[in-house]
Amino acid sequence: MELRKDPITRSWVITGDDVEVEPEGRDSCPYCPDALRSPHVISSMPSLDGGPWSARAVVHPHALYHIEGDPLRQGDGLYDKMRPVGAHEVLIENPRHDRHLWVATDAEVAQFLVLTGQRIQDLKKDRRLKYVTVFKNHGTVAGQEADHPTSQLTATTFVPRRVLYELRSGKEYFTQKERCVFCDILAQEEQQGVRVVESRGDYIAVCPYAPRVPYETWIMPRNHEASFERSVLRGGSARDLAVLLRRTLQRIRTITENFHMVLHSSPNTMHRSDVLDYWKTIDDDYHWHIEILPILEKKAKSYSFKEVYFTPVTSESAASRLRAVSIP
Repeated sequence: MELRKDPITRSWVITGDDVEVEPEGRDSCPYCPDALRSPHVISSMPSLDGGPWSARAVVHPHALYHIEGDPLRQGDGLYDKMRPVGAHEVLIENPRHDRHLWVATDAEVAQFLVLTGQRIQDLKKDRRLKYVTVFKNHGTVAGQEADHPTSQLTATTFVPRRVLYELRSGKEYFTQKERCVFCDILAQEEQQGVRVVESRGDYIAVCPYAPRVPYETWIMPRNHEASFERSVLRGGSARDLAVLLRRTLQRIRTITENFHMVLHSSPNTMHRSDVLDYWKTIDDDYHWHIEILPILEKKAKSYSFKEVYFTPVTSESAASRLRAVSIP
């Protein structure tokens, strides 16, 4: 496997002739506490009910990124390539095989969020790693790998392109107005109310004004914060986020069982770049958020048209329907 950079879009792509791996089934689940062959454990959260643990991070059994070595970025004619140095972990959300985030207790979800924050904080100590993200693919058409409740974490030596767009836009807006664009968006959304799904304590769930897919929903801190780990590792803050995340996923699952969920947080500012200008103001102009992108199978072919996203459901209608869901 190696990383190659597209000279037009400037995106890094990991590619190689990998071996197809079948998803893990219940009979051979390596993530259950009683697994005969358990994966390499990196970190665990203490149990809440006397069990072995409540959430844990393990090395991905078929990792795309590896922590050893140097990237060795080099030219290949007009192209650039480098070794896939980084980290690739599985975050086991719950020891129980059927205890997904939307049916877990708030305390269990909070444990998973704190573990996530701890892993990001730890990986950012590595100067080589520029960005850490967490994502979850749930459902057959979303590319779900395991039946067990899991998310994945990747740490890379580059910042993904969409996050770069957000960083640059945030900096430009801050330069013009000396305010965070995400904060201004939240202020307007809370004032208007039509695209707000729910708020809980310091966190809010909204359907973005210009969605890429029907029922796209973002979860964000209501107060400015660039770093996810700083939010969840702050005493008691993870509980409100856990409640809102659980309830939002319950709402999404009344629409579809298939979705992508991805965390966008600040890059590794512990080791700031001397070259990239936007690195200097991230704490002021960036705002972390979780993006949930549902997959509606019957509308899958109409998500994009000539590189312009198309969704047949407005954000206002989506938020209204999601708000109307009765959550116990």
